Amino acid sequence: MSGTEVLLAAALAAAAVGWQLAWGAELSRGQRAGAPGRVLYFTVRTALAFAMSCLNPFFSIFALMGYFDASQHLSRSWRRWGLLGVAVTLALSQSSVADGPPPDETTELALFSVLFVLHATLALVLDRANDRETEKRREQQAVIEELEIANARYERASRENAALQAQLVAQAREAGVAAERRRLAADLHDTMVQGLVGIVTQLQAAVDADGPASRAHVERAVALAVHNLTEARRAVHDLVPGPLENRTLSEALQETVERWSATSAVRPDLTVVGTAEPLHDEIESTLLRITQEALSNVAKHAHATRVGVTLSYIDDEVTLDVRDDGRGFVPGHALQLSDRGGFGLDGMRVRAGRVGGVLDVESEPDGGTAVSARVPLVRR
Repeated sequence: MSGTEVLLAAALAAAAVGWQLAWGAELSRGQRAGAPGRVLYFTVRTALAFAMSCLNPFFSIFALMGYFDASQHLSRSWRRWGLLGVAVTLALSQSSVADGPPPDETTELALFSVLFVLHATLALVLDRANDRETEKRREQQAVIEELEIANARYERASRENAALQAQLVAQAREAGVAAERRRLAADLHDTMVQGLVGIVTQLQAAVDADGPASRAHVERAVALAVHNLTEARRAVHDLVPGPLENRTLSEALQETVERWSATSAVRPDLTVVGTAEPLHDEIESTLLRITQEALSNVAKHAHATRVGVTLSYIDDEVTLDVRDDGRGFVPGHALQLSDRGGFGLDGMRVRAGRVGGVLDVESEPDGGTAVSARVPLVRR
């Protein structure tokens, strides 16, 4: 290099350094690719690199920066032109025409052409790979945004579902309270209220009668009072099923059967079929109460000599059967068992239905009676 070329190269190098420093702070403000400032910066830098590479191939290192940051400064439509400009600079610096363009010999031109094709191909391949990577990041970002939106919707739906579930639980609790109130009202009406009416009637008759007739009315009033007391205790007992506390359902049924047989001339047989499982408290309470009422009805109306109680665990269902060989009745003209203080067949059906079960009754005159309750097997 001559002295003039050295001075020119030094001046261009100083200009390139100044240009780089002057625009470094400006570009750090986050201008988007394709902004006028970024395009101007890249164009002037590439031109300075080309001029310095013409003076000395060593300065091509400065031009090499364009391969790595073209996507940051140029829009997609102008990026490839910028990369081709960098490829021209690098091909020129590596060819034998480093003394300055234009080449005037065929060999030098051929070498320059081959190097340019190699650099241009490399630049375009890298640009294509960069586009794919950018598109991939864009798709990933879109997926992340969609997931964030989906998560926000899921959280909102979860909160709405939680609120709805709380509302449904509250409604179910209110419905359960209302149903229990109706049941208690029916029990009170069918037992204590009717019993008290009977007691009052007998006492009034005793006041109006004299001698043995008055005593008979008083005795009947006492009997009604004792019976009413029993029913009142039974209603309280119905609220808190003590036999199920710390006992399995089969054990509670066995205790019920034994207690019933102690006051009856008939000893019932209890049979458990299948593998016994701990059931939901409401299921066990329902089956126990149905058994107690069915046995009570047998004692009051059946005049049976044999009674059998069978508890069966079958797949997803539990079946309770209470059978007797008593006098039976015509199902279409069933006895109103509640007339004597119990809640009768209708009450047992209501109990079974309350836990999603059903109650069937089979009977015929002098052919015995079979009460069968089927409820879902809901584990505790």
